[in-house]
Parts: sequence; structure tokens; C-alpha cells
Amino acid sequence: MTAQALAALHRQCFTLPPPWSAQDFASLLADSQSCLLYRCDGSALRACALFRVICDEAELLTLATAPDQRQSGLARALMREGLAQVSARGARVCFLEVAADNRPAIALYTSLGFTQAGTRRGYYRATGHAPRDALVFRAELDSILRSS
Repeated sequence: MTAQALAALHRQCFTLPPPWSAQDFASLLADSQSCLLYRCDGSALRACALFRVICDEAELLTLATAPDQRQSGLARALMREGLAQVSARGARVCFLEVAADNRPAIALYTSLGFTQAGTRRGYYRATGHAPRDALVFRAELDSILRSS
């Protein structure tokens, strides 16, 4: 999957937090600690999840689903597959951040077993937008993977 295709999907999905550039994705994909999962429909990228593993901790860096593919189960499938992969790489816990007003994402993460661990006030910032809080979520991978 190309960094350009990932950036194009990200632009469809995000305004705040600001979408990532192809250069952002290229840097992350070059990192051996990154784990990319994606789904395509023909040649069109429909969803992606990017994780990073450092020692025994994983972080979901981004999860994006094309607007016309939401509520199709793609994000849930990518999360389950990604959590299994980062666990296989030695991660025992996974963290993520999500905009406090992103109710569909919050519902997905909590349904998978993530719990809120904190709040970062005004974390997401972009010109022309009011700052948004980020919620920090955490999950113990053993318990999530056992219940799947």
C-alpha cells in the first residue's frame, strides 16, 4: 500500500485531527515497529489501521474508514486483526487517542474492551477549528484476545 493512497484516505476521513500527509505515512511505514493493516475493494483503499509496537506496549496511531464504508465492520475487523498482530509482536497493552466527540469510534473501542485512561484537554488543534479534547483509551491485550 502506498503512502499516497493512505494519505488520500486520511483526507477523506479527518479534518481535526488534521489528516496525515504522504510523507507522514512514508516515515511511519519505514519504521520496523509499525504494523499496517488495510482493506481494498478492487484498487480502492477502503480502510486502514496503523499500529506501532515499542517493547510491550502498542499504540493505535490511526484508524480510517472511507465514509461510504462506515458501519460495514471493516474497522472492527482491522482492529481485531491488528490487536492480534501486535500481541504476537510482544505487546501486552494497547493505547489509543480519539477525539472526545467521535462517538462512533468511542463506541467501537469500548465494545472491543478498551477503557478510558485519561483526557488530553485541547489536544487536537488546527487553524480554523476550535481545539478538541482527546480521550486516551487503554486495553490489556490478553483479556481482549481471549474474549474475541
